[in-house]
Amino acid sequence: MSNNELISALEQIEKDQGIPKEEILKMVEQALVSAYRKHAGQMVNVVAAIDRVSGGIQAYVVKTIVETVTNPVVEITAAEAARVTNGVVEGSELRIPVDARDFARIAAQTAKQVLVQKVRETQRESLFTEYKPKEGTMINGTVLRFLSRNIVVDLGRGSEAIMPVREQVRREHWAVADRIRALILKVERSQRGPEIILTRAHPDFVKRLFEQEVPEIYEKTVEVVNVVREPGFRSKVVVRSNNPKVDPVGACVGVKGSRVRPIINELQGERIDLVAYTPDTETFIGNAMSPVKPLMVRLLSHVEKRAEVLVADDQLSLAIGKAGQNVRLANKLTGWSLDVRSEGQKREAAQANAQATVDELSQLDGVGPKTAEALQKGGWADVARLAHAKPDDLTALSGIGEKTAENNRSRPGVFGKKIRGSAIGCSGKRTA
Repeated sequence: MSNNELISALEQIEKDQGIPKEEILKMVEQALVSAYRKHAGQMVNVVAAIDRVSGGIQAYVVKTIVETVTNPVVEITAAEAARVTNGVVEGSELRIPVDARDFARIAAQTAKQVLVQKVRETQRESLFTEYKPKEGTMINGTVLRFLSRNIVVDLGRGSEAIMPVREQVRREHWAVADRIRALILKVERSQRGPEIILTRAHPDFVKRLFEQEVPEIYEKTVEVVNVVREPGFRSKVVVRSNNPKVDPVGACVGVKGSRVRPIINELQGERIDLVAYTPDTETFIGNAMSPVKPLMVRLLSHVEKRAEVLVADDQLSLAIGKAGQNVRLANKLTGWSLDVRSEGQKREAAQANAQATVDELSQLDGVGPKTAEALQKGGWADVARLAHAKPDDLTALSGIGEKTAENNRSRPGVFGKKIRGSAIGCSGKRTA
């Protein structure tokens, strides 16, 4: 390659790769210095320069002019220097021309290696700069190969990405050359260049699909508040409308499911429950149980965030979902621990509690099973409260007459129970 061809080649690299010609020329000059030192010794002080117009190469060995030479590699006497040039002065430096042809082959190989390395580094940095801002966005690619169980995806223009096992959906199966859509999860630097991590299992993948399919979401009329999912099985998507005239769930479903169906197809059959957001906790929990509509939602503890959800008997299995998926996702979506029960279960639990109360009351002095049942139905299930009851309170109950109440007046033991070591009658008086 002639000198002019070298300059032309560097200008072409600058145009194609974006590497400044001046930067490459400096790298080649450093390569020439390195090559000469390999040829003549590492201690030699050598400089090299390339003409920026013609491409001509000049190299010099630099030595200091001294009276007595102690290191001939970097020093030269004035007499010897005078043989090279006129007007030598002790203490100054002398540049001795070097024939670059002596190490041109080595220099060319070194320059080529450095140049290739620089091109690679530039390409890697360019790739990182291009894809780093795209984190969280959708991208299309082609399955290139499988690395262990990881999927390598061709993004085009020589760019590759990887989808680790943890970011894959277990139920999905891919083959080489398949077109694949994924979310860019993150872009990181590594020793081999930028590493582009893709995902199809992240909840944001579902969110981006809705943004692409539903114009109202793209226009910010409808907002995706939250997404929880068990990849490949079920997703729950909370949507909220910023326009009271727009139904968020209807906008996402589309006419006859025209908008949600392509998303389900992309997720290869994953179930999607659209949940309308509301600030009312009970209503929101009820919405989160979709596709089931609960009969009742009761908040048990705001501190522990526990709630009871009552559903119809024939809706219990649907409310819980396969292997508990539906209620598990509802728990995660709402942040509440939900106890889902059917009407039958609620009724059986109430009956069991009532019977337990009757059994407990039956243990009191002077209380038989029928009286205990009357007390339970009348709201006197609490023993401590019953201990302070007045006869008039009890005669109002069905099954307890004046005689029984009068017996309590004359016999403090009736309806009494030892509390804190003494018997307390239902009149509230303590008896010995």
